[in-house]
Formats: sequence, structure tokens, C-alpha cells
Amino acid sequence: MTRSADRYRRILKPAAASVAALLALSACSSSGDEASAGSGGSASPKVSGTVTVFAAASLKESFTKLGAAFEKAHPGTEVSFNFGGSDTLAAGITGGAPADVFAAASAKTMATVTDQGDAAGTPVVFTRNRLEIATLPGNPEKIASLKDLTRSGLKVVLCDKTVPCGAAAQKALDTGGVKLTPVSYEEDVKGALNKVVLKEADAAVVYRTDVRAAGDKVDGVDFPEAAKAVNDYPIALLKDARNATAAKAFIDLVRSAEGRKVLTEAGFLTP
Repeated sequence: MTRSADRYRRILKPAAASVAALLALSACSSSGDEASAGSGGSASPKVSGTVTVFAAASLKESFTKLGAAFEKAHPGTEVSFNFGGSDTLAAGITGGAPADVFAAASAKTMATVTDQGDAAGTPVVFTRNRLEIATLPGNPEKIASLKDLTRSGLKVVLCDKTVPCGAAAQKALDTGGVKLTPVSYEEDVKGALNKVVLKEADAAVVYRTDVRAAGDKVDGVDFPEAAKAVNDYPIALLKDARNATAAKAFIDLVRSAEGRKVLTEAGFLTP
């Protein structure tokens, strides 16, 4: 063998090894791609942009916390909330208000949206809530039951009967056979609670999550009739969602272990 041929073989061997390595890498890559396709295609779409969430007023503290967690997990995103009475929010959605997600405080108010065909798919119950009596700090009127709310001179506030907290309060009153005429009906649970916080009322029937959120500004009183008036909270992706990808990701967070932890710490019940 000539020196030239020997030299050629020495050059060819490492080159062949390099080609073999590249072919092996390519095969692995192709195999990975095929596995991805077999398991549903490419990776999940990137979550970006703004997701608009219409949510019951009682979810304000919990959802605000989850919104911050969502934005941290998906840099560049923004969660825009509209909190209020579920009936008002539902009316806005059916009237064409732009929203991606609706989280209601009752199945009845969610039905307002689904009956009009404005939800994409079937709503899912993600949490539940129970009523309490909110009193002034220290409970100076010594309120211990629903019946105590009927005492002469006591100023009591309820949520409007059209919103979930008001409907639940009325159900609890009916269960206990208690007839109560409040000094006012408020448009959502935050409005009712605020009357007590501002000392414009002696008591209000609200959700225990709102009592907890108010801290030392009010005291909470449990009552047995509340067990018969527990509200389910459904959540749904909306049909005309402008950012369905982010909306689905936010709903996933709400229903995740992290979401349940935030909700439970706020006083909500597991569904």
C-alpha cells in the first residue's frame, strides 16, 4: 500500500465516525418527533397575551392571587379581572361583553350563559362556598343565630335575591323558618359585607370566605341552616374567547392542586 492510500484511510475513518454520529442523532430526533406525534402532536401552544376573566365578587382575593401566579408562570401574560355579582356578569356576557372565562357563584347564573350558547363546552364546578353571619368586631349584639337577626332595632343587610349569595341566604332563612326584612339589599356580597365594615349595619349574611378576607374588621358566626344553602361555583371557557389558549391555561390553574390550595386557604370548600 502506498503512503497516499494509507493517509487517505486515516482521514476517512474519523470522517466516517462523524457521519455515523450525525445519523444516530438524526434518528433519535426523528424517533422523538414520531413519539410526539403519536402522543398528540407538537408541544402545547405558547401562552401569551391577555386573558379576561369575569368572576363572582367572592372570588376576588383568591383569583387575584391565582392571577399573579399565572402571570409569573407565563411571562408576558396579563390576567384582567371583572369581579361583580354573578347575575350582572352573566348578563354582560350574553349581551356581548368581551370575556374569555366566566366563574360564577352558582349553577343558576352559569345557566344564564350556557342557555344562550355562550359557553364553549360544559362548565365544571371547581369549588363551593358556605354562608356566615358577619357582625361588628367583637359581636357586640351577641348574635348567635339567624333568628337573632330579627331582633327589633337590629340593622341587617342581605345580598339582592337575584345574586347567588342572596338566593342562598333566602334559602337558609326559609330552611330555618325565619322571616327577615333587611335595611337594604346589596348588589353583591362585597357590598353587603362593606355595610358592616363601615358600621352602617350590625350584621350581614355573606360567604364565610368574605368574612375571612375582611380579617379583624368583622366577626363571623356560623349557623346550621347554612349547610342547606351551599353554593357550587362553576367555571367555563366562553365561546367567543379572544384568547382561548390562555383562558384554558387559567382554568387549568384554578382546577389544579395549587388552585385548590389557594381556594381552601380562603375558606372555600372542595367540590
